[in-house]
Amino acid sequence: MSHPDNLTSLSPREAITDAIYRATLSFDRNDATLLNSAFVPDHASVIFDFNGTPIHGLDAIRTQLLDVVGPMDTTHMISNVRIDLQPGGDEAQLNCYALAQHCLKGEGMDGTGRKYLAASEYWVDLVKVEGQSGGWGITKWVMKIIWTQGDASVMKRSG
Repeated sequence: MSHPDNLTSLSPREAITDAIYRATLSFDRNDATLLNSAFVPDHASVIFDFNGTPIHGLDAIRTQLLDVVGPMDTTHMISNVRIDLQPGGDEAQLNCYALAQHCLKGEGMDGTGRKYLAASEYWVDLVKVEGQSGGWGITKWVMKIIWTQGDASVMKRSG
């Protein structure tokens, strides 16, 4: 089942939140097009700070994160979303919590299979992008893992 990268009739706050929803859903569906839609068009300028280690550029984010997590059976749940829409309405900061369950491909329905759960906090900087799907693009995404549970070896890159 495909997921549209552009939803119509969203309020500004819903559209800002939708950028992080598109980004996390792209990992769950291994969808590079959906991931691209969540970031600003200047893909080289984006930053994903993973627990204090910055990854520069969307190409590197795809290689180091999407190519690892995307093929897995995963779910990302976003909650406690707070948005600070800046005066002028073209910049925003989003803060939220995330729970991400990771299983090796094909093992998600195995109740006894290895799983890895991570709880994180996200800080996301966004700008309004005219003509872009969703209208908002992520410029910087900081992820801080708060706690984990399960088998961390699930996250090791295979092959």
